Amino acid sequence: MTDSFAVNSFAVNKANWDERAVLHAASPDYGFSRFAADPAHLSDVVRFDRPRLGDLTGLRAVHLQCHLGTDTVSLSRLGAAVTGLDFSGAALAEARRLAAAAGAVIDFHEADVHDAVDVLGAGRFDLVYTGIGALCWLPSAARWAAVVAGLLRPGGRLFIREGHPMLGTLDETDPASPHYSYFEHAEPLVFDDPGTYVAVDRPIEHGVTHSWNHSLGEIITALLDHGLTVTGFTEHDSVPWNALPGQMVHDEATGEWRLKDTPSRLAASYTLQAVKTG
Repeated sequence: MTDSFAVNSFAVNKANWDERAVLHAASPDYGFSRFAADPAHLSDVVRFDRPRLGDLTGLRAVHLQCHLGTDTVSLSRLGAAVTGLDFSGAALAEARRLAAAAGAVIDFHEADVHDAVDVLGAGRFDLVYTGIGALCWLPSAARWAAVVAGLLRPGGRLFIREGHPMLGTLDETDPASPHYSYFEHAEPLVFDDPGTYVAVDRPIEHGVTHSWNHSLGEIITALLDHGLTVTGFTEHDSVPWNALPGQMVHDEATGEWRLKDTPSRLAASYTLQAVKTG
């Protein structure tokens, strides 16, 4: 992909996420009011992986592509000293508002994730956290892995929960068989969709997005190539949004969605952990 195309994709996606931010913050699905009302409340995504996260007390953590900060605040509530980074100033404005209402002290920075080491400093963090729905907005797993390695101190840990690339091959209008590439591709997938994955009160005007799929092999190899050792990997039959409308059912207890007919047919998401060696 050319540099000019990369800049165009960044601008297109930023316009989309800047608009989504205000709509998402107002949506009951993100539950801003619950964070203010209950000091123990955690996002569904963090709560899902709570047993795998372990004790975060005192850890220096950075949440990459943090969006509205619901997971960021949740990590803070588990004892970490958290920094959040996102490319959308509109999203960070909402994240700062949420953190203030929740009584969380979080250092938020507006930047492209690829500039995170320059913005935040090298080798500063015990934990790099990436939540659901982040990697598909980045064109290169290898370039992302280099950022993760640059941010972590030796012995520091990456923790990522993400949509499964097999799910990424399916077209929600015809999910019977793979439609999109499972493997990383140079040119982005371009979609024009006025909707989003949570309930909002109006369509999105800047509905065009550019995204990429990355295979599990490409993600894991990229981490290994940049000096990380995979220490945990779990695949799940559920995902935190209704990825295949009409085909999935919602589990109120976990906030997750899975196929209503034999959910074991599809790996919908995964949790991966890796440690920086050296």
